[in-house]
Amino acid sequence: MRAGTKWALGCAIAALALSQASAQSGSPAAEPLVPDFAPVTDAEIQRPDAGDWLSWRRTLDSWGHSPLAQINRSNVGQLRLVWARPLAPGHQEGTPLVHEGVLYFPGPSDVIEAIDARSGQMLWQYRRPLPDDIGQYLPVYDTTRNIALYGQLIIGQAADNYLYALNARTGELVWETRIADYRQGAKISSGPIIADGLAITGRSCEPEGGPAACVIVAHDATTGREVWRTPIIAQGDDPNDASWGGVPLERRQQVGAWMIASYDPELKLIYMGTSVSAPAPKISLAGPDHDYLYHNSTLALDVRTGRIVWHYQHMVDHWDLDHTFARILVDQQVAPDPAEVAWMAPDIEPGRIYRTLTGIPGKVGVVTTLDRETGRFLWARPTVRQNVIERIDGATGRAHLNPATVPLEYGTSHEVCPGPTGGANYMTGSYSPQTRTLFMPLANLCAQMVAVDPAQNPGIYGMSQQIAIVPEANGMLGSLFAVDAVTGRTRWERRQRAGFQSLITTDGGLVFVGDAGGWFSALDQDTGEELWAINLGSSVTGYPASFAVGGQQYVAVSTGRWLSDAFTPELTHGTQNTLFVFALPEAGIGARGPQRPFRLAGRAAGFDDPALAQSFTRNASAGVFTAAQALEGRAVYARACAACHGATFQSAPGVPPITGEAFLGKWRGRSVGDLYTYTRTNMPPGAGGSLPAAQYLALVAFMLEANGYPAGQSALDGDEAILRSLGID
Repeated sequence: MRAGTKWALGCAIAALALSQASAQSGSPAAEPLVPDFAPVTDAEIQRPDAGDWLSWRRTLDSWGHSPLAQINRSNVGQLRLVWARPLAPGHQEGTPLVHEGVLYFPGPSDVIEAIDARSGQMLWQYRRPLPDDIGQYLPVYDTTRNIALYGQLIIGQAADNYLYALNARTGELVWETRIADYRQGAKISSGPIIADGLAITGRSCEPEGGPAACVIVAHDATTGREVWRTPIIAQGDDPNDASWGGVPLERRQQVGAWMIASYDPELKLIYMGTSVSAPAPKISLAGPDHDYLYHNSTLALDVRTGRIVWHYQHMVDHWDLDHTFARILVDQQVAPDPAEVAWMAPDIEPGRIYRTLTGIPGKVGVVTTLDRETGRFLWARPTVRQNVIERIDGATGRAHLNPATVPLEYGTSHEVCPGPTGGANYMTGSYSPQTRTLFMPLANLCAQMVAVDPAQNPGIYGMSQQIAIVPEANGMLGSLFAVDAVTGRTRWERRQRAGFQSLITTDGGLVFVGDAGGWFSALDQDTGEELWAINLGSSVTGYPASFAVGGQQYVAVSTGRWLSDAFTPELTHGTQNTLFVFALPEAGIGARGPQRPFRLAGRAAGFDDPALAQSFTRNASAGVFTAAQALEGRAVYARACAACHGATFQSAPGVPPITGEAFLGKWRGRSVGDLYTYTRTNMPPGAGGSLPAAQYLALVAFMLEANGYPAGQSALDGDEAILRSLGID
C-alpha cells in the first residue's frame, strides 16, 4: 500500500488531467479498461515500488537495476516464456513501463499499448496519426524508445514533434502540445522523464533546423504547458558563444540531445548528454582550435529554470562520436586504481563519499566519472580499443586528442577507433549496487575516416567512412565489460561474435542482456558466466525490464531490426518486432488471464480494428487505381523493393511474398488504407517513410495489379478516410 499522502496527491493530479480531457473533448470520458490503481506521484517516480518499472531505466539515476531477487542464480535456469505479443512495425527500441500489474509499451510510430502484465492480453491501443510527408523531412522518424507515467497519464513524445498525454486507464488523448515544426529539422527518438512534475525531453536536430531545433524542453506533466526551453548550441549572451570561433549562428547545426536524461531530486539537477555538430570535421567550421560548445558534453540543468549550471566537454569531436548516452548517478567513494585507470584528478580525497556521475557517456567507450555537484573531473579509463583521446588532464579534465585522428585537410584518411557507430551507442548498460559494478555493452570497431570538402556534397556530417571489426578482436564484435565503479578495475570482460544490446541487473545477482543475433541471456554478475539463454529469433533491440505482479517476478524484453548487420552477415535472424515476457513456472505459465474488453484509442483507427472490415464503400475489384499509377509503382518497386522481394516476385528467404495466396490471405478483408500504412511504415526495409507519399500510393497500386486487381478510372487518393473506405476483397 502507498502512503495516504501520496494517494491524495496522485488523485488530485489525475482529477485535474481527466477534467481537462473532458473539457477539451467536449464529451464524457471513455469507460476505463485498466483496473483501478494509485496515480503515480513524483515521490514514487523517485523511489518506485520494487515491483514497478516506472521510468526508462526504472529510476531517475539511470541504474537500470531491479531490486527483485525471486529470480536468482540458483533458479534462473527454470525461466519459461509466459507470453509474447507482436508489436507495431518500424524501428523498435521500446522500453516497457509497469505499474500495478499493467504494462505500457511504446511501439514505433507512436503506437502505445496497455497490456495485462500477467496474461499478455491487450487492454487498449493508441495509434497516433502521423503526417504523410514526415519521412521526407526526418530520417528513421519512427523510433520510440520510451514513454513516462505521471498521475494517471501516459506521456509520450511524438515523431512529429508533439508532447502528448493519454489517459492511462482508457488510452484516450488528454492533451497535446507542439514543441516544434517537424519540417524544421527537430527529430525525436526518445521520450521524457518526469522530474518534479516536469516532462523533460531532448531531440536530435537536422541541419535545416539550425540552432533553434537543438533544444532541451520542459513541460508541465499535468497540463502540457511549456515551462522552459534551453538551447544546446551556445549563442547570443551565452558566455560560451565565442567557442564557435565566429561561425555564423545559422551555420551552428546538429548538436542534439537524442537520448534520455537523468535527474538528482536533491540537487534539482537534470543531466543530459549532447552530440556532434554538423559538419563533424571542424576544418569545415572554424578549425580544430575551438570547442564549439555545447557539443559532446554533459550538461547539468536547473530543473526549475533550465539554466545550464555546469557543463563538461568530453572531447572536441570530428567524427560523429556522440556523447548522448545514459548518465548514471551514484553516491560512492572514488578510489581509482592507477594500474587500470589512465587518467585521474590529483586531489581525490580518500574515503570521501562523492556524488558522482559515471558510466560510458559516448561512442569512444571511455568510462568517465565526474562530481555531479560541480562537474569536476574525477577519473576516466578506456574499455575497447580507442585512439581518439590521447590523454585527459587530471587537473582540468580537458581531453587532448590524438593528432593522427584530427583532420587538417580534406581527402586524407585517418584510422579512428571506435568509428561513428561506437564503441558505445544507444545500447545501454546498468549499475548494480550489490557489486558496485558498471556493466557496459560495447562493440570492437574501427573506421577509416575522411573529411570531405563541402563543395563535393558530402552529406550532413561532411565525412566518409569505412568501418570494420578491429583485428585483435578475432572477429568478436561484441564486448561486455564489468567495471568496478569505485576503483575503475575491470572485473571481467565477455566477448562474442554478435553485438551486445541493452541490459539490466537485478538483486538476484543477474545481468539480463540481449544481442544482435537474437539471444537473450542471464549472466552471473560476479563472473560473467552464462546461466540461461534463449534465442528469440530476431535481434534484441529493446530495453529489458523486470517487474512483479501477484508475488511473482517477471522479465520483459523486445526484439526488432538491428541496423548494423553488415558486421556479422552470417548471423541470420528475423526482424520481427515482438515483446516477450518470462517468469519461473510458479507464475502460472499458460494462464490466459481475465477476458477484458479491448479499445482502439486515438484520433484515427489503425488496421487492427475489426469494425473497419464492415465499412467499405468500394472494393478493389471495382478498380481503385489507374494504370498509370500502377506503372509508376512498378518503377518504384524495381528501385526500392525488388532487392528483397525479387524482380519477378520470388522473395528472398524470410521475406514475406507480395503476390499470391499468402499475400491475399493476409490482406483480404482489410482496407487499402491498411496496406498503404503498412507499406509506408516498413518499406524500404530499415527506411520506412523515406519515400514521398505519391510513390507509396503507386506501390500499393502496383501490388494490387500484381495480385489481379484491375485498374480503374480514378487514382488512389492519399486521404486516409478515402483509403480506409476501400476494401481488399
